[in-house]
Amino acid sequence: MLPHAPSSVAVARKRLSSELVASGVYESIVDDASVIVSELISNALRHARPLPSGQVRVCWLRRGDLLELEVSDGGAMTEPRRGPGTLSSLGGRGLGIVESLSEGWGVRHEDGSTTVWAVLRAPRAPNSNDAVAPVGAQALR
Repeated sequence: MLPHAPSSVAVARKRLSSELVASGVYESIVDDASVIVSELISNALRHARPLPSGQVRVCWLRRGDLLELEVSDGGAMTEPRRGPGTLSSLGGRGLGIVESLSEGWGVRHEDGSTTVWAVLRAPRAPNSNDAVAPVGAQALR
């Protein structure tokens, strides 16, 4: 759980990046995952209410070579969707970026919250230390 505040973007990026690097994920994938989680949190802060606790929930889970990223908030008046993201627009590119960097993304509604998720391939680099445990279910608290 993180505050519904801009500072949460940097906190989540740093923790996600350090855990993925420690687990031996390719650096380029770490960068993509960091961008995705930044976009998901930024959209939650910009467009949605916080959870009843006043926070957003950021989670990730690594299953084999797949990495699932999730950001949950208190929902909004509109459904998260990919905007046009034209060159002249000031916004609307976030979910387009998520779509281009991930294998897929979607929205889930449950118990008064909205979760936007994305999945990307996150294989370990061949020279990574196999003794390092893979990133498991992680939630920021």
